[in-house]
Amino acid sequence: MNRFVFLLCLAILSLTKNATAQTETLASQDVTFGPYEYETKPDHDAFRSFNPRKAPQPGPLLLQQGDRLAICGDSITEQKMYSRLIETYLTACVPQWQITVRQYGWSGEKTDGFLRRMERDCLTFKPTVATLAYGMNDSRYRPFDATNGQWYRDHYTAIVRQFKQNGVRVVVGSPGCAGKIANWVKSRAGTLEQHNVHLCALRDIAMDVAEREQVRFADIFWPMYQAQVFAPEQHQATPDNPYFVAGKDGIHPGWAGQVIMAWSMLRALGVDGEIGTIAVDTGSGKIEASAGHQVDGFADGKLTLTSSRYPFCAQGDLNDHNSVRSGMTLVPFNDDLNRLILKVRTPASKKCRVTWGAASRVYSAEQLNQGINLADDFPDNPFCDAFNRVSEAVGKKQAYETQQVKKDFHSRDAKADFDSVVERTEAVRTPLAEAIANAMQPVTHTITLDFITEQ
Repeated sequence: MNRFVFLLCLAILSLTKNATAQTETLASQDVTFGPYEYETKPDHDAFRSFNPRKAPQPGPLLLQQGDRLAICGDSITEQKMYSRLIETYLTACVPQWQITVRQYGWSGEKTDGFLRRMERDCLTFKPTVATLAYGMNDSRYRPFDATNGQWYRDHYTAIVRQFKQNGVRVVVGSPGCAGKIANWVKSRAGTLEQHNVHLCALRDIAMDVAEREQVRFADIFWPMYQAQVFAPEQHQATPDNPYFVAGKDGIHPGWAGQVIMAWSMLRALGVDGEIGTIAVDTGSGKIEASAGHQVDGFADGKLTLTSSRYPFCAQGDLNDHNSVRSGMTLVPFNDDLNRLILKVRTPASKKCRVTWGAASRVYSAEQLNQGINLADDFPDNPFCDAFNRVSEAVGKKQAYETQQVKKDFHSRDAKADFDSVVERTEAVRTPLAEAIANAMQPVTHTITLDFITEQ
């Protein structure tokens, strides 16, 4: 190589490095570079290698009366955890929409696998809306490469287009994050950070697919990765009592991580979180309650209501990564999705003790005038038992759906006569679905207002 060519190569290399450094600097400062705007990154070493595109804000309500929702994904979906949270929410918190749900999780699946089976397994039942959660297996548990990124884009796009051709509204979900390198994958390579950078890249690709196809996007990776970094300290984790957002194996989240997935999907579906508002005017004695909540009576500070809409209920240890209640602290779940508001106007004194079920809390007049979120302040409340019955019924139905799809729909009998297998298995599934509706009964409950006279 002559000296001129050598110097030219050095100059090009220097320009390339400078451009790359400038891009990384701009991205880390959360400014627009080219056509993109980037997420704000926490000031923490764990985020230095990440520059995720800014996710779109949730749009208006995507769901419609009587929708048939298909929840599609890999083994994380087959866990029947976030899918159960979503179906229970839609059944108990917004029953007026009368939405029915099927889950189609398949362990080990990538986008190409679902693309091959979606016609028979899913479209047979004519869904009207679908959520997709793919990318963990599509990453192949190795550092990112452009060829694999394009492969993921092509297959995710093909799934979305096939749904759209069948009149299905779609939510494209990103993969979540990894907490460990998967120890069961022989082809795994690279570091945990490289794997998460890869998953973040697939997140951005999934977002781009959603934008190009004009469908909704659910960001699972970014809120889950942030929770993974900060939740252990937030929830007092120790070596003897760790807190695994992405699950003990680093791939399959426990209940806390699954709450993040359900929260992201429900927001992408446009759910606004208004469970109800109860307004009490102590001066006039007038009581108002929004749809789904009937006032039965108000006397001696005791307000009795019968509600056909439930708040989302979750009990358990706040510091346990296998607790739904703990997961609800990792994202603004109650603020975004679970608002049952009590407003008390013109209270007789500056403070009031509110008792709901077995629990009591004291509030100022200002707090009560502005409104308090009963669902947030009273996690143990009169709806918990009824809510749990609905959740258990949902769990039983979804457990059968895994058997129906994975075993029966891909059996020898199904190859010979698929329609007869559908008919036979639907005869089993139908009473399981009916049991959910039967579990969803109105709840009568009492809110007691005890005004405190200050000395």
